[in-house]
Amino acid sequence: MTTTSAPRSAPRSVPRRNALRALAVAVALVGTSTPAFGSAAFAAGPETYTLTIKHLDRAGQPAGKYRTHVSGVFEAGGEEFLEQQDASGVTTVRLPKGRYLLDSTLPADQGAGGPAWTDWIVQPRLDLDRDTTVTVDARTTAPVDVRPPDGNARFLQSSMFVEVTHEGVTKSANVGNRSTNLRVGHLGPETEAGAVKQWYDAHWATDTGGYLLGQTFSGTRALTGLTRQYSTQELATLNIRGAAGPGSTGTALLGVLPSNGTVAGAPRVMKTPGTATFLVAPERGTWDIAVTVPGANDAAPTYYSADRIAVRAGTTTTHTFDGPVFGPALTDRPAVSRDGDRITANVPLLADGDGHVPWTPSFDTAYTSLYRDGVLVGAESGAAGRGEFTVPPGKASYRLATTVTRKAATGATTRVNASWTFASATTTGPTALPVSVVRFSPELSLTGTAAAGSPLRIPVTVQGAAADGRTRSLTVSASTDGGASWARLPLEAGAVTVQNPPAGTGVSLRAELTDADGNTLDQTITDAYRTQ
Repeated sequence: MTTTSAPRSAPRSVPRRNALRALAVAVALVGTSTPAFGSAAFAAGPETYTLTIKHLDRAGQPAGKYRTHVSGVFEAGGEEFLEQQDASGVTTVRLPKGRYLLDSTLPADQGAGGPAWTDWIVQPRLDLDRDTTVTVDARTTAPVDVRPPDGNARFLQSSMFVEVTHEGVTKSANVGNRSTNLRVGHLGPETEAGAVKQWYDAHWATDTGGYLLGQTFSGTRALTGLTRQYSTQELATLNIRGAAGPGSTGTALLGVLPSNGTVAGAPRVMKTPGTATFLVAPERGTWDIAVTVPGANDAAPTYYSADRIAVRAGTTTTHTFDGPVFGPALTDRPAVSRDGDRITANVPLLADGDGHVPWTPSFDTAYTSLYRDGVLVGAESGAAGRGEFTVPPGKASYRLATTVTRKAATGATTRVNASWTFASATTTGPTALPVSVVRFSPELSLTGTAAAGSPLRIPVTVQGAAADGRTRSLTVSASTDGGASWARLPLEAGAVTVQNPPAGTGVSLRAELTDADGNTLDQTITDAYRTQ
């Protein structure tokens, strides 16, 4: 279950994307799809000028290594990547007149075992209207020193990005570093107010997770140095729990990244069942989580994501992935819709207990059918909760039925049956149809089990057309014999209570619902969880 709690009295001691984004986003120079300056697109340019760039290292000598990126911040502005040409540290390029973003990376390595460093100089405003010489001088940089509160944390990598906007055109550049020895500096005149956006991210590892530190900036200049020593109280805690049923223990891959802005991510691993704890910087905004969990009994792995998780300093947010009760869930897109006389179903039937919808759900069989006024319109198999059906024009009563099955070895949710009734007529465009689902959210172990012989409170939530007080009737029943018999459970304060059977027994759950307009749902989850 996803939870947020206030901070404890003592600081937490911690000994770390949309699919989403990949579990690790590689650092790359950020360019555009516009053509390079040497291409035919610039052949008719009315004015061009020579840009000479001199590169000096930290000792004030010609730089032995450099890579300079020049990007036009104007319509049809292209970009050039300039590598070291000779020992002089000087390079020239002829470019069209215009506003440019220039950034230069000067790396150095003193050899095996010696310190490595990177200097990054950014000139967010280079107005090329005459032959121009620019000196990129590493001595103008200042250190980037952003550290977590845990002195034993291990540095993994950092990345810094800059975006420059001028007259509606935005260009960007970046640097990535696997050493803490990074220095950055601003070069040249200031830009217009707010034209420069810059952000920094640093990833540190611990034995139980890590630290994800980051800040964002906006103004008229690029950063010259950055220093920040975080305290635990300034960070938010993200607990990522990986559940594991029978045969699915192993190693999950994790990605935790800020939602906004490009960022270089370091993939992490987590034993399942298990928990990884990350302390993240709230200044970086909301956060995205991507998790790939092992499949049960050598089945294909399952990929989940959770996007735009809001965090606040001093609080803890917990997300559990791949744990029961698996069952239907509705997202922000219509689960069943009609466009003209085409009805499309795409109902997530195997969302995990926290409501995370898997990108590639694991199942054995799936079957979906649609009836119009009691007559079968069509049926599709092989895709859980999915089907597309062409129906006769006009208004009619419909019943949509779907089933998905999984092997008993998965430990939880071996079968989902759901059927909906609703009225529908021809539409003039895509229109959501009134369907609902019921979510069951008991507190279970990371192996998906509950204590045998004890009562278990199960919160019940309605999603869809019957949500927000639009439920006319709702009954919930439980079965401990695979659905052969059912016992109705009183619904009190948004929950039901099951007296758990002996160990090793599967508990099935059923919901029968009617919304305020008379549309119905009949939903059954076989082996919703097991006792231990």
